[in-house]
Amino acid sequence: MGTEERSIEYLTDVLKRARREVAKVIIGNQEVTDKALIAIFTGQHALIEGVPGVAKTLLVRTLASVLGCEFSRIQFTPDLMPSDIIGTNVFNLKQNEFMLVKGPVFTTFLLADEINRAPAKTQSALLQAMQERRVTIDRETHMLSSDFTVFATQNPIEFEGTYPLPEAQKDRFMLKISMGCPSHEEELELAKRMLGSSSPEQTLAKGDVKPIINGEELARLRVLAERIVVRDELLGYIVEIVRKTRSDDSVLLGASPRATQALLLSGRMLAAISERDYMTPDDVKTMALPVLEHRLILRPEYEIEGLTVAEVVQRILQKVAVPR
Repeated sequence: MGTEERSIEYLTDVLKRARREVAKVIIGNQEVTDKALIAIFTGQHALIEGVPGVAKTLLVRTLASVLGCEFSRIQFTPDLMPSDIIGTNVFNLKQNEFMLVKGPVFTTFLLADEINRAPAKTQSALLQAMQERRVTIDRETHMLSSDFTVFATQNPIEFEGTYPLPEAQKDRFMLKISMGCPSHEEELELAKRMLGSSSPEQTLAKGDVKPIINGEELARLRVLAERIVVRDELLGYIVEIVRKTRSDDSVLLGASPRATQALLLSGRMLAAISERDYMTPDDVKTMALPVLEHRLILRPEYEIEGLTVAEVVQRILQKVAVPR
């Protein structure tokens, strides 16, 4: 590995090129792309929420192509079984033995589409894979890719026939990424592309998006992120923010210590995306809502009054002293 590859500048350059390649397919939504890159480059998982048609699936497919990684997709339905996700042993009559038929979880980037449409038993099939990057099939453990990343999508407007994600599983997602509709200018650009032969799907299918790294380089780049400077004062700032969520009057269930880790890792990677080798309080503030939003449960009486998690997080940020 050369000197360039051992520097933080190499990491920031790769992130810049990745954002540029993704922008060839995903119109606008730069903040969404950045959050997805943060999840990938920290080795974590992300929950993507948005109405149908805002390119949730296309985003993950594009990221897999840009980073030279495998991609699999599972459409979660009420009749989906755990074996449909992790695989099963099937008896081979010719060889007179059981053979492992691997499920779609044996990949690098896994899109769990509409994860809340499957019952808890099926959702829990992902728990071991997300936490340990391994699965157990008929008492035998199989290792997954070290870069295994789950992007789970949810439709926020459909509640009929859905199953809320268990708190233990939501806590395993580092970030909640909210994808909204494009702006007027972005939607106009999309319409213009559709008139020609350069729609986002066609751009990806034609191979106009070039891989900039591969799986091995991705693992090395994650190590480079550890060189970004994080002052002790910032560590205290992060811990205080998370602990405040557990004592706020409006919060029934606050954030776990895993949220502290997520806020630290995501803030550090945001610094790299911003082409800095040090983390600032603003990085922490920017990532606070994506990290905490899906982890906090408000008391019913406050929800009835119309209080939102975003407002609670903003109030907590105002209460905690910002380190100088």
